Amino acid sequence: MPPLPLTRQPIVIAHRGASGYLPEHTLPAKAYAHAIGADFLEQDVVLTKDDVPVVLHDIYLDSVSDVAGRFPERHRADGRFYAIDFTWAEIQQLRASERFHHEKGTPIFSGRFPIHASAFAIPSLEEELTFIAGLNKSTGRNTGIYPEIKQPAFHRKAGKDISRIVLDVIDRTGWGEPTQRIFIQCFEADETRRIRQELGCRLPLIQLLASEWKERVQPGQLTGLEKALDDVRTYADGIGPALTHLLLQRDADGFLQTSPLVEAAHQRGLQVHPWTIRRDELPQTVESLETLHSTLFLKLGVDGVFSDFPDLTVAYVKSRFG
Repeated sequence: MPPLPLTRQPIVIAHRGASGYLPEHTLPAKAYAHAIGADFLEQDVVLTKDDVPVVLHDIYLDSVSDVAGRFPERHRADGRFYAIDFTWAEIQQLRASERFHHEKGTPIFSGRFPIHASAFAIPSLEEELTFIAGLNKSTGRNTGIYPEIKQPAFHRKAGKDISRIVLDVIDRTGWGEPTQRIFIQCFEADETRRIRQELGCRLPLIQLLASEWKERVQPGQLTGLEKALDDVRTYADGIGPALTHLLLQRDADGFLQTSPLVEAAHQRGLQVHPWTIRRDELPQTVESLETLHSTLFLKLGVDGVFSDFPDLTVAYVKSRFG
C-alpha cells in the first residue's frame, strides 16, 4: 500500500469520545464528540468471554463500572475483574461510570463528570459503529472511526483472535469500504504487522509507540530512530506517539526541546497522531493549552491529535488552519 498523503488540515480524534465531559467510551460521549466537530471517534476494543468485541479502554471492568458490586465474587486472584471473564449478556447488566481508582473508589479526574452518576452502558463495537453511522446519516457529516485493538497477545493466550474478530465487525457494519474514514491502531508491533501481512487488511494502520521509543527519540539517537521508522513504514501508514515522545524537556534557558520524531516520520511518508491532549493534565513541559496546541500543530506539524476535549482542539485547528 502506498503511503497516505500527509494531511493539510490536522485531524482531531476524540479520545475515548468527548471523555473530558462524559464517561469515556459511552455512546453519549461519542455523540457529544460528534456534535462538537471531532473528525474521528476512538474505540478501544477488548473481547468478552463469548467473543463479543466491546468498547472499553482496559481489559478490566472495575475502574469504569459497578462490576464489583454486581458480581463481587468474579474477580481473579489479583483482585481485578476482567472483561474476558464475563459474557456480553452480563456486561450489559453493568452501569458504566467516569473512570475511578478501582481500589480507592476516587475519581481519576476530580473536575470531570461525577463517578457512578446517571445511567451509562458499555457498548459493543457493533452497537457503536452502527450508532456513528446513524449520526453521520442524520447529520450529513462524515465523522470517522479509530479503533484500537487492545492487548492482542493477552487475548491470544486465552485462545481468542481479537484482530480477526474486530476486522469482521468492521466489514459487517460497512466501515471496511474504501470510502469510509477509518484508522486502525495497535501498540503491539508484531500484531500490527500481522494485521497487514497475514490478515490482509488494506485499511490505514497506525503503529502506537510504547515506552521503548522514549530512548529512540532522545538527542544523538537519530540513526536508531530512522532505522526503527524504516521498519514501521513496511507495514503501517503512521505512528501514534505519546506527547512525551515529542516534548522532551526545557533547557537551561527555559526553551522547550522537541524530538526529531515528526520530521523523521514525515520523511518516510508516515502520518503522526500523538496522544493525548488534556486540559486538566498538561505535560510538565508546557504552561498552557495554547502552548501545547501551537507546539504540536505549528512547530512540529503533526497530522492529527487525540484530545479529551475535542471542542477546544477543533476550535484551535479552525482558528489556525481555516
